[in-house]
Amino acid sequence: MNGKHLIQKTLVVLKPDSVKRGIVGEIISRFEKAGLKIMGLKMIKLTREEAEKFYYADENWLESVGNKTITRYKEMGLDPVKEFGTDDPKKIGGIIRGWLIDFITSSPVVAMVLEGVNCIEEVRKLVGPTEPLKAPPGTIRGDYAHVSIAYANWNKIVLRNVVHASETEKDAEREISVIFKPEEIYNYERNIEEVIY
Repeated sequence: MNGKHLIQKTLVVLKPDSVKRGIVGEIISRFEKAGLKIMGLKMIKLTREEAEKFYYADENWLESVGNKTITRYKEMGLDPVKEFGTDDPKKIGGIIRGWLIDFITSSPVVAMVLEGVNCIEEVRKLVGPTEPLKAPPGTIRGDYAHVSIAYANWNKIVLRNVVHASETEKDAEREISVIFKPEEIYNYERNIEEVIY
């Protein structure tokens, strides 16, 4: 059986903090050096409606984000009720979703569709954990960001973690469709494909 079915596409968004800091080129080069292929690339300013579609929030997503936040607060000896006024994970997830939407619509972002073998997993490995404080050196978040979830939440701001990367193939398909039209994604061959595919 041909292994080409393991080739995936994913979405990466270099957030406003990347653009404003002028580190877009450095981050893009990391993906290219890893052998991933850029299939689409553009700078855009998302509307609030687009951002709400992008940060699609079903009950499970809200609860997951809320639970991660509550867990991190407890690890740091902090009281989530004191900061959020609730210990309901879904309500906390909704608050954080609002911060995400506010931030991603605050200025332009650079979005790209990447392709490669096990691309989603590879990109997330290069990007590092969501919380920059826990991201090891050598990952994008570990090298270019350092704040904690607690710091961001205390200051009522979104976690500034430089980059968004799709978590699953389903997420990648949905997120790509929010930002890219089909004709903005290009199929082509690079001369190194014979050694990386």
